[in-house]
Amino acid sequence: MVRIAVVQHVAHEILGTFHPLLKDAGFRIRYVNYGRGPHTPLDVKRYDALVILGGPMGVYEADAHPHLKEEIAWIQEAIALDKPVLGICLGAQLIAAALGAMVKPSGTREIGWHDIDLTPDGVRDPVLGRFQAREKVFQWHGDTYELPPGAVHLATSPTCTQQAFRFGDRVYGLQFHLEVDKPQIERWLRLPANARDVEALGGASWAERIREENGRYLPRLERASRGVFEALLTLFAR
Repeated sequence: MVRIAVVQHVAHEILGTFHPLLKDAGFRIRYVNYGRGPHTPLDVKRYDALVILGGPMGVYEADAHPHLKEEIAWIQEAIALDKPVLGICLGAQLIAAALGAMVKPSGTREIGWHDIDLTPDGVRDPVLGRFQAREKVFQWHGDTYELPPGAVHLATSPTCTQQAFRFGDRVYGLQFHLEVDKPQIERWLRLPANARDVEALGGASWAERIREENGRYLPRLERASRGVFEALLTLFAR
């Protein structure tokens, strides 16, 4: 049985639509939940793959969130052991940091539905190549990262160059959120912790725009993300 360790930083950032696919494939999932406790040990050697989810903190805020240093060490160990690693949003930034790249505020926030474009390497990639050359994806971030040394740049957007990368053939960082569904997006919009982000972009009118666009873009995202997640299942099980 394939065993997956999933690092969760806050209660509202979850595996989402990826979770049932992992369960249906018979994978065993163990959560390391920093929303519930400040320190949870993880023996990376006991797991076949590592997934790092998103969160509101920055990689550079490790003094306030010491577990970020632990996570970077786990990522480095998993990579050294040639285990598959997937990072989503903050998770992608942590992988980048583990590989020696700088993570920093981007100067602009991508929140809501935005286009990403695959690079030529992205089009050929066995995982992200399940996308069309341009896809509308859901974003919620204000930080970005430099492309790690030795990594392959897979996707970009007009406001954030680094949207996805691959390191080797078993490590993926995705800045955007493929795992969201309508209830999850609604929860993010209503969270008091996210109110400042929403207000900065237009408050209630911005939230309503996102809700309106959900109907247009979520069905395609769910189809596209399923293809990407199925490719990741194959990677995890290999």
